[in-house]
Amino acid sequence: MSDLLPVLVFGLATGSIYGMAATGLVLTYKASGIFNFAHGTLAAGAAYLFWELRDRRGVPWPAAAAVCIVVAGPLAGIALEAVSRRISRAVPAARIVATVGLLLVVQGTITAVYGPGTRFFHPYLPSGTLSVAGARVGVDQVIIVAVAVASCTGLSLFFARSRLGAAVRAVVEDPALVSLTGTNPVVVRRLAWMLGASFAALSGILLAPSFGLDPVLLTLLVVQAFGAAAVGRLWSLPLTFAGGVLLGVLEVLATRYLGQVRPLAGLPSSLPFLVLVAVLLITAPARLTGTDSGARRPAGPVGRRLTGVAPRWLVGLAGGAALVGVPFVVGARLPLYTNGLVLFITFLSLAVLVNLSGQVSLCQAAFAAVGATTFSHVAEGAGLPWPVAVLAAGLVAIPLGAAVAVPAVRLSGLYLALATFGFGILVERMLFHTGFMFGAFGTRLTPRPASFGLGSDRGFYFVVLICAALACAAVVALRRSRAGRLLRCLADAPTALETLGTNVQVSRVLIFCISAFLAGVAGALAASLHGSVTTVAYGPLTSLLWVAALAVGGGGLVGTAFVAAFALAVLPSYTGGILGDHQLLVFGAAALLAAIASTRPARAGRWDRLAESAAWRRRRSPVRSRRSAQPAGVAP
Repeated sequence: MSDLLPVLVFGLATGSIYGMAATGLVLTYKASGIFNFAHGTLAAGAAYLFWELRDRRGVPWPAAAAVCIVVAGPLAGIALEAVSRRISRAVPAARIVATVGLLLVVQGTITAVYGPGTRFFHPYLPSGTLSVAGARVGVDQVIIVAVAVASCTGLSLFFARSRLGAAVRAVVEDPALVSLTGTNPVVVRRLAWMLGASFAALSGILLAPSFGLDPVLLTLLVVQAFGAAAVGRLWSLPLTFAGGVLLGVLEVLATRYLGQVRPLAGLPSSLPFLVLVAVLLITAPARLTGTDSGARRPAGPVGRRLTGVAPRWLVGLAGGAALVGVPFVVGARLPLYTNGLVLFITFLSLAVLVNLSGQVSLCQAAFAAVGATTFSHVAEGAGLPWPVAVLAAGLVAIPLGAAVAVPAVRLSGLYLALATFGFGILVERMLFHTGFMFGAFGTRLTPRPASFGLGSDRGFYFVVLICAALACAAVVALRRSRAGRLLRCLADAPTALETLGTNVQVSRVLIFCISAFLAGVAGALAASLHGSVTTVAYGPLTSLLWVAALAVGGGGLVGTAFVAAFALAVLPSYTGGILGDHQLLVFGAAALLAAIASTRPARAGRWDRLAESAAWRRRRSPVRSRRSAQPAGVAP
C-alpha cells in the first residue's frame, strides 16, 4: 500500500486537473450550446504565457499566474463569446469548423512564436513531501488536488444555488425568457465563457510542470478532459469533475500495471478517449444523440462561380488539360503538384462525408495512415505488384471506416465529431507503434512503380493523375446516382428519408466505407511519393487541418477538394514560405472566417443578440416601465 499510495495521489492530482478543465468546458457548453474544441489550446497558451512572464520577464510566479488566470483567461473568454455569438445559429458543421479553426489559430500562433520543440518547465510549487499512511506524497500534488476541489466545488455551488446559475442553465433553451427575469442573457453567456477560459488557463499552468512545454502535448492532455465531460453528460459539473478524477486514477493505474506490456502500451493514455466513445455510444440520451443532423453547408462561392461561367463538363475538360501539361512547365516543383493530386483524393474522401452526406469526421488521417502502412506491408514487405498494393491499401481501410460508422448510426453533429475525434486518437495511440502499422521506430519504407519509367517524378505524376481522375469520376457518378440523392437527403432530412422506407443506418455505413477507401488509396499514394511513411504525417492535428482546409475550399465536392488541395500543397511554394511555415495559423483563421460567413443564420444571430440586449434594457428602465403602464392616450 505504501508503494501504491504515491501513484494514486499522482493520479488524483492529474485527474483533478482533467476534471477542472472539463468543468470549464461543460460550463461554456451549458451557457452557449457551443462545444469548444479549442479548450485545450487555451490551456497550452496560458502555460506558455506563464513561462514567458516568469522565466523570461522575471515576474514572480504568483503574479504571473494571476495575469494568466485573472486577466488573460477572461479576455480570451470575451473574445470566444463574441465568436460563439456569431455561430450560435449556424448548422452543426459550421460550429465545429469554427472551434477547430480557433484551435489551429492558437496552436499555430504558439508554434510560430516559440517553435514546435518541447521546453523544460521549472516547477514553481513546493517540492517537499508529506508522510501519509506510511508513504511519502508530494506537497505540490496535494496543493493541486486542494485547488481543483475548492475551485470546482465553489463553482458548482454558485451555479446550483444562485440566480445567475439558474440563468446559465436556462439561457441556451430560451434566452428571451431569461431576459424577462431581468437578467441580460448576453452578460450571462459572457461570464460563463470568461470562467471557462480561466479554468482552462489554470489547468494548463498546473499541467506544465509535470509534462513540459509542448503545444501539441499540452493540447492533447487537456483534450483528455473530453472524456470527463462525457461522463458528466455535458451538463453536470460535479459529475464532470468526478469523471476527470476517476480517469486520472485509472490512467496511472493502467500505466503502472499495463504500461510494460507492449501491445497495451498505448492503453493508459487512451483511456479518456475510450470512455468518451463508450459514453457517447452507450448512454446516448436525447441530449447526446442530437436531432439536428443538418451538418451540410451551402455550396461555396468557388463552386457557384465555376458553374455560372461555363458548364461543368467544360470546366473539367479545361482543368484536365491543364493538369496534363503541368509536368512540362513547373520544373522542380513537380513533386508538390503530385502531392496536391494526392491531397485532392484525400479531400474528395472527406467531402463526400461532410458536403454530400452531412456526416462530420475528425479521424480522416487515421484512414490515410492505415492505407499508407498497409501499402508498405504488402508492397515492400510481401512484394505484391504496385497496383495491387494500392488497391489493397484502400480495401483494408474499409473495415476501419465501417467501425467508425458505428457511432454515426446513433450520433450526429457535434457528438459524431467528438466520437470520430476520439476514435482517431485511439488509433494513433493504440496502433501506430505496433507491428500492424508503423512499428516501434515509427517509419516504414515504400516503393514506387518500377516499370515503364513510372518511378520517375514525371512518370509518377501521371500515375497519380490517373488515380485522381478515377476517384473524381467515381465521386461524380456517386453524386448523380440514386445513392447520391439519398445521401443528400440524409444530410437534409434523415427522418423524412426513414419514412420513405430507406435504411438510414446502411447509408451512413456505406458512405463511411467509401470515404475510408478513398483515404486509404490516398495514403498509399502519398507513401509511394515520398518513399517512406512516418507517424508525424498523420498526427491528431492533421485531421483537423484537413477539415479546416476543406471549409476554406467551399461546400461542393470536386471543386472544393481541388481548391483545398492546391492551397495546402502547392500554394505555399509560391508565397515565400508564409503558408508553409504557418499552415495551422493561416488555415485555422481562414476556416474560422469561412464558418462565420458561410451561413445566414450565423449573421442573423448577431441581430437577435442585439435585440435581446435592447429588450432587456427596456424592461430594466423605470421610465419606460412607467410609460408602458399608462393607458393609451393618457399623459404620464
